Amino acid sequence: MKIRTYAPALTLAAALTLASCSGGEADETADAPETSDPTTSEEMTEEPMDEMGAQFGPVCADIPDDGPGSFDGMAQDPVATAASNNPALSTLVDLVGLAELGDTLNGAEDITVFAPANAAFEALPAETVQAVQDDPSGLLTEVLTYHVVPQTLTPEDLAGTFETLNGAELTVEGSGEDFTVGAEGAAVVCGNVQTANATVYIIDGVLLPPSE
Repeated sequence: MKIRTYAPALTLAAALTLASCSGGEADETADAPETSDPTTSEEMTEEPMDEMGAQFGPVCADIPDDGPGSFDGMAQDPVATAASNNPALSTLVDLVGLAELGDTLNGAEDITVFAPANAAFEALPAETVQAVQDDPSGLLTEVLTYHVVPQTLTPEDLAGTFETLNGAELTVEGSGEDFTVGAEGAAVVCGNVQTANATVYIIDGVLLPPSE
């Protein structure tokens, strides 16, 4: 199976237009140039950015407040490295290493990763876990690349059907802060986590690519 390494970027652009104000008689304003309220201007430009960058979901409370595994820390590293600093993703990191996909993920640009938490793997039958571990370059790689979409998906873009790095399509349903992923209906439990090259949605299930 060939892993697709293209990563088309989906970028968002936002523009704010401030309306100029004029009023009063000409002789009243001639000596006093108009000034903008810096507090109002700052609120108008910064609040939308804060909303776009906000993480959501119950598991977000378990992310460390500081250090490499915190939200700020993960944002400094590419996705495989960032995940390795987060204890909640240790099983996924081990499997990515087994499949030798770390460099592929770290070298990609503007991707979205649906990252199963440790409990998601623990819920799988032991024989299923063993089967993928026994075939790291085949079955394991197919499963892991099915969790990666080669474009940036913000929460506003998240609902839809997308082609994955695996080549198969993955459907996400929901809105706001309530999303389910794939045929398994895995729930997003901590969404919109930023790394240097990826947007990460931590999920409570493992996604299995459709069989053909």
